[in-house]
Amino acid sequence: MVTEVMTFALEGLEPRAVRVEADLRRGLPSFTIVGLADRAVAEARERVRAALVNCGFEFPMRRLTVNLAPAHLRKVGPGFDLAIACAILAASGQIKLDALATTALFGELSLGGELRPCRGALAVAEGAKQAGLTALVVPVASAAEARLVDSIRVGALAVLSDLAAVLAGESDFSAKRPQQLVRAALPNAPDLADVRGHRAAIDAVTVAAAGGHNLLLSGPPGTGKTMIARRLPGILPPLSRSEALEVTRIRSITGLGGDGTLADQRPFRAPHHTISAAGLVGGGAVPLPGEATLAHRGVLFLDEISEFDRRALEALRQPLEDGEVTIVRGQKVARFPTRFALVAATNPCLCGRGGKACRCSEPELARHRQRLSGPLLDRVDLVVGVERPSSAALESAALTTSESVARRVAAARELQLARGGCANAQLVARDMISAVECGPAAARALASAYDSGGLSARGRDRALRVARTIADLEGGGVIGIEALAQALGYRHETERLGSR
Repeated sequence: MVTEVMTFALEGLEPRAVRVEADLRRGLPSFTIVGLADRAVAEARERVRAALVNCGFEFPMRRLTVNLAPAHLRKVGPGFDLAIACAILAASGQIKLDALATTALFGELSLGGELRPCRGALAVAEGAKQAGLTALVVPVASAAEARLVDSIRVGALAVLSDLAAVLAGESDFSAKRPQQLVRAALPNAPDLADVRGHRAAIDAVTVAAAGGHNLLLSGPPGTGKTMIARRLPGILPPLSRSEALEVTRIRSITGLGGDGTLADQRPFRAPHHTISAAGLVGGGAVPLPGEATLAHRGVLFLDEISEFDRRALEALRQPLEDGEVTIVRGQKVARFPTRFALVAATNPCLCGRGGKACRCSEPELARHRQRLSGPLLDRVDLVVGVERPSSAALESAALTTSESVARRVAAARELQLARGGCANAQLVARDMISAVECGPAAARALASAYDSGGLSARGRDRALRVARTIADLEGGGVIGIEALAQALGYRHETERLGSR
């Protein structure tokens, strides 16, 4: 007799439907799992056998073959245990197959039959919904996460012996779902009130947060570049529900979440400068997401960016432009989202002093300039110098607070969402004409800057986006000459840094 139940595999960040087929027939007792299973799936034979017996079920002493279809899809991880066990129980007549017709199963089994959580419960729930299934059974620890997906009933299973009750809808299918996303306050979050004497840097960080723009802070060591950048999480706009689901799904699959709560803060990732290209953008024999994907819908902060491996930095160029990275390994393609804002900090030279106080030789300056390529700098929307503040500035009152800046940023982002459905940094070309309307003086200034050769075509486009964000922070309307001049000033810093 052949039975079939549904589960899901994770290919990159996407759920893929898997049919678990169990064939039970006469012959010498054996248990075989086929279907391109990895070591963890192959070891399910021992876990499933022990779990069935220890939960009072009978393990059939016949020739048993379990197929995980489609056979060309790699099956990774222990999340197939529950589906395999249910397929065997249905094939041996110990549970009714009708109860499994529109139900997916996902979870790891212990030898005693207890259910253990697996990575990716949210993605599996989304896959079950897309496949037209009506119910999903997962371990108790994964149920809250799976219930973040609407329109699918989620059953929480603690022990395999309770399977019949859960399939009959007698247990935990009626648990409440979260109704809305509420942004929680960050405990002890760094505040912009701690920053003294850096008005230009605070303005640049505000623009970057409001429009999702890339930002580079350049200045001598100890002037506050990292301090300012690490205050970004406190002023970033809140996540929409769809964005929160994306962030939560990535956290769940990569093992950074799984607590059953919906993400309420934008990611802020700050990898060490020794990270490899694969660690930064993703890769490996079995493609896994990198820091660029973990920062999706948030910020990727590269402190001391000039110390990063050049190959790793160059690998960021395409993800910054396209919002996704495509990795091909063994004729398999994995696509990971990378819609993040790049924020970086760098010293002006090797000695860090810069300007007239610089002690670097010309060859050393040339080597330092070569750390950041022109094409990468051209993708940076704002470059601002962070100079050494005066003693009077250090003793002065705070220029602003994260709370007041966050309100301005949120209001500006609401204007952008109402206008184009996304942040200004993510506007597609066809929406640029209507979104970035300039006044006559601003249009003439932009044309003059471009015709003089000071801007590339990409630089012109990015300067317009930044000017649009600056205008949005002032309440919206047509882009004026002041907003455009400020945006071109940030681009001028980019050109200066590239030719330093």
